[in-house]
Amino acid sequence: MNAVFSSPCRYTQGPDATQSLGAEMAGLGLKGPVLIVAGRSARAQLGPVWEKTLGAAGIEIRIHPFGGECTLAEIGRIVAVARTDGARTILGAGGGKALDAARAAAAELGLPVVNCPTIASTDAPCSALSVIYNEAGEFQEFRIYGRNPDLVLVDTRIVANAPVRQLISGMGDALSTWFEARACAKSGARNMRGGLPTRGALALAELCHKTLLADGVEAMHSAELKAITPALDRIIEANTLLSGLGFESAGLAAAHSVHNGLTAAPGTHSFLHGEKVAFGVIVQLVMEGVAKAELNEVLSFSASVGLPMTLADIGCQGLSTEMLQTVAARATATGETIHNEPFNVTAAMVVDAIVAADAAGQAFKEKATRRG
Repeated sequence: MNAVFSSPCRYTQGPDATQSLGAEMAGLGLKGPVLIVAGRSARAQLGPVWEKTLGAAGIEIRIHPFGGECTLAEIGRIVAVARTDGARTILGAGGGKALDAARAAAAELGLPVVNCPTIASTDAPCSALSVIYNEAGEFQEFRIYGRNPDLVLVDTRIVANAPVRQLISGMGDALSTWFEARACAKSGARNMRGGLPTRGALALAELCHKTLLADGVEAMHSAELKAITPALDRIIEANTLLSGLGFESAGLAAAHSVHNGLTAAPGTHSFLHGEKVAFGVIVQLVMEGVAKAELNEVLSFSASVGLPMTLADIGCQGLSTEMLQTVAARATATGETIHNEPFNVTAAMVVDAIVAADAAGQAFKEKATRRG
């Protein structure tokens, strides 16, 4: 089997980077009309800048208000508008779901896609896949496409002014990257592009993890002040680029499958993707039986930035046995990435690991309280 590494054509990050969007797109030969799929916040913050920068490049735009969830119906609406307007490029702006929907529509139409995340909450922007949900907010499927985005542009000034919870959620998503990559490397599993991971992909996944531990707390404090510091800049890159390249080209394992399973529990629906993935990391490490020191390092990091460590932290306090079994069944469904672990995984194992992970998180919190 061949090793495969996948990445966007171009990645640009910096303060006020949106002002160079027109020039960046023109330099890549991307043409209008451009259909911009954007959430309310992105439209409010960036609408005038888009008109100026894309207008200066001679690129016509039309803005489609994103419906809030990456569903098949929302993707269909975007496709219909793009066809009516004769769009030649799709641009997604906002959070991960807006970008996923834009990417899905672009893939259906065979058009180039530009991703402009306004938050660093997931590693979705650089990838060639979308996570599709149903109307109830439950995970439905992954869609994997033949090509990555033509351009990913991250305006760190916009990200610095976003809610801090979004940045922390991005760290939760990025926290899984190295552990899932490591599991895939041990098992010889295929990555998200259908090949083996390259050494470069594994190195990026590990660098992502080291960056989180070194800069996560300082970056969180910088974001609270809405100040762009080197630590915040590095964490934005870790959440977006390092994690994005790491998960796609090295592979996913248990943590993301646990996230998918947890979407079946209604209590989790108000929690962000990365928050649920962060708890999934603890479940994965418990299931793998890692050394206590490594588990404690992850729990310590999660505590330091306020990531979920228990079921109660993701709205699942007192989860019934029946719902636990439903979550585990969903997490271990055929095709789920949990089967990339280097051992056979059953739903019963996941139930036990969730219960043990919850207990480990509670014990860590209780010990920290006693120390305090």
